[in-house]
Amino acid sequence: MFDNLCKFLAESFSEDYAAWLLGRPIKLTKLSPTELSLEPIRADSLILEQSEDLVLHLEFQTEPDSTMGFRMLDYRVRVYRRFPQKTMHQFVIYLKPSNNDLVYQDSFQLGETLHRYQAIRLWEQSSEVFLQSPGLLPLAVLTQTSDPALKLREVATTVLDQIEDNRVKANLMAATSVFGGILLAPELIKTILRSEIMKESAIYQEILEEGKIAGKLEGRLEGKLEGRLEAKLETIPLLKKLGLTIAEIAKELDIDVELVNRFVANQNN
Repeated sequence: MFDNLCKFLAESFSEDYAAWLLGRPIKLTKLSPTELSLEPIRADSLILEQSEDLVLHLEFQTEPDSTMGFRMLDYRVRVYRRFPQKTMHQFVIYLKPSNNDLVYQDSFQLGETLHRYQAIRLWEQSSEVFLQSPGLLPLAVLTQTSDPALKLREVATTVLDQIEDNRVKANLMAATSVFGGILLAPELIKTILRSEIMKESAIYQEILEEGKIAGKLEGRLEGKLEGRLEAKLETIPLLKKLGLTIAEIAKELDIDVELVNRFVANQNN
């Protein structure tokens, strides 16, 4: 879900991300990884956007990845092969606080070949710039703070007070809820964010629909009720991150409350 959410934000608010990372609000368009592929490419966490003269490459990470340096070099070479005239800017953006040395890695060396990129650790970033741009607001909850709950309230207030478009407001609230789940308990998120607004968002509907579609597909493939039920159960953690109660999850997925309770209890053990 984090991969899809980050792609949604970066593609929907490309100028905000360009202004943050490149220093100017460039209008960018999506660059499909398939345009660069000579062999299978890890497209799940890869975000590529382009203008006439540059390519912006983003990788959002919740956990350190020992292969990141090589992947950044690999993508740089692929882009150069396809667009040799374009400048490329590469950023790895770490969402979850970590002391692992890998989150400080910003280069990869292979023999005499040295490739550099930029690594951003959100928990070290000031929230000021994030609170000034709609597309960055959901990430503000992960920026530097001694009180994540207070930061979440600040973000929620900013979204409600400054975003007039109800659809955009719903999407940003849902995204803030998911990112908030990295640091805060779902019950606390629910008390701060308004779930009735989030339910109107495309992000919330995507999470819910993924569970329903997966259930139908598994049911068709396996021909068993258990297949559909298992797919619905796998959706529960995502809905909890959005702050839904056990009763609300059971209603949305059309399953028994006790079943949801047992699943959550098992996940916590």
